[in-house]
Amino acid sequence: MERSDFRGCLKLLVLKILAERPMHGYGIMVELERTYGIPHPSPGTVYPMLNSLRRAGLIEFAGEGKRDKRLYRATEKGKEYLREHEAELKRAEELTYRFREFARLGGREPLEVMKEVFNSLDTLTEEQKEALAGEFGEFTRRVRLILLGRVERGEGSE
Repeated sequence: MERSDFRGCLKLLVLKILAERPMHGYGIMVELERTYGIPHPSPGTVYPMLNSLRRAGLIEFAGEGKRDKRLYRATEKGKEYLREHEAELKRAEELTYRFREFARLGGREPLEVMKEVFNSLDTLTEEQKEALAGEFGEFTRRVRLILLGRVERGEGSE
């Protein structure tokens, strides 16, 4: 999924959260992680998004919370926007379900390892590269067998 699509999904989820109850920025980040499994949403992502939603008239300040934190809430225009984009919101929620399930299955670790390999390519020996190519090939083959339903008790059967 492209990053812009992800941001669009995230905006809808933030708007839905704020349609349910007023919340401050940090609370929104916590709620995104708790409810939708979005790992550690950053202030650099959430606060510009809140400003964008506010400029569009979809949210507004609801006053000050504890420790002078600004509370945000969805406006009537924002709630109407959610109703008009119900199908997109449903797709965003389905996508977050897949992210949560992927993480539950341990999917984040292979992604992190792939990033490490990618960032280390210029320092690897040919022997390391050959070993990685073999591991990637075996991993790919085993995962595809699982997806095809040809696996019993975690071992590939052909």
